[in-house]
Amino acid sequence: MNDCDQEHSGDDSALGTSRADFPRRSLRPSMLRFVKDAANLITLAGLSCGIGGIYFAIRGNFPAAMIALLWAVLFDWFDGSVARRMHGRTDELRAFGGQLDSLVDMVSSAVCPAVVLLCYGQFSPWFLPGALMLTAAGAVRLSYFNVFGLEDDSTFLGLSIDNNSIVVPLVFLLDGLLSRSAFAAVLYTTIVMLAILNVAPFRMPKPGGPWHFVITAYVLGLTVLYGWRLV
Repeated sequence: MNDCDQEHSGDDSALGTSRADFPRRSLRPSMLRFVKDAANLITLAGLSCGIGGIYFAIRGNFPAAMIALLWAVLFDWFDGSVARRMHGRTDELRAFGGQLDSLVDMVSSAVCPAVVLLCYGQFSPWFLPGALMLTAAGAVRLSYFNVFGLEDDSTFLGLSIDNNSIVVPLVFLLDGLLSRSAFAAVLYTTIVMLAILNVAPFRMPKPGGPWHFVITAYVLGLTVLYGWRLV
């Protein structure tokens, strides 16, 4: 996980470097220079998964959308680990990586699950409030943590937004076991609860260490299950 000097993975971290700390316009590096960074490439891989999840949801292929969501969160968990192991990473790269990670989290863990809800509800206007709640909660949460960061080195407020991409695929296993209307209600309730928990003022310990192995096993296991549904 990250503090203000590290790109975050699996939580939401503040960016401790202000714009004033960076070079003037004439000395600024090119944008594509930051894409060469290994940690940022992993973050962009997570973005690709988030976009893929949106695409498959719109196409009505929900098992594929769930696989994309799962891999988006896996990349999100490991980009910070890679960043911390890279020597000589500048403050500019750290700050850029943090901003990029935050924007990708918004797509993968807020917009994508919201689109899944809308698509499963066949774009009924009744499903729009739930989708708006989740995207608004994601925007508020990430903006808050970009400013204030963690409560301390091991605690942050509310449910980390990447948990949205962990919970939704788990709940989606009920699809087909319940009637379509019953599962739609379960999915809607889940999305609303996640939105509330994302911005709730409770304190939650920052996961780390063995949790990387747990998340990896979780993603691989559910990928197999959803892959079987695709066959």
